[in-house]
Amino acid sequence: MTTEPPDAARRSPRVLTVAWGRMEVETLGTGRDFILYPGGGRPWDWKETGTHHDPGIQPADVTDLLAHGATVIVLSRGMECRLGTCSETLDLLRARNIEVHVEETRKAVELYNDLAASRPVGGLFHSTC
Repeated sequence: MTTEPPDAARRSPRVLTVAWGRMEVETLGTGRDFILYPGGGRPWDWKETGTHHDPGIQPADVTDLLAHGATVIVLSRGMECRLGTCSETLDLLRARNIEVHVEETRKAVELYNDLAASRPVGGLFHSTC
């Protein structure tokens, strides 16, 4: 099975740089944490869903990714892997047959960028702890 690369308008924006507390994302500029999905993205404000390091990424945090057609999702754990992911979040993604990867932020960015070249990928990225 051959996967066609997404057209430019629906392609997930690439992460250009990542460093402690700072990310630069194609077409979106710089910020600290990002929600990225096919066709765009925005800063990730944890206050919107009540996200904290523990228990971590909430099911509500991934709704934009699903709504924008991501078929694979990359969740970052932070630079020191202190950000968790709720089991309910993983259960939700698996129930929808979404391929999910949970990685340290630098590794998550590398994987996300690789996937963005050919698949409708979404990601949540935390650039500090």
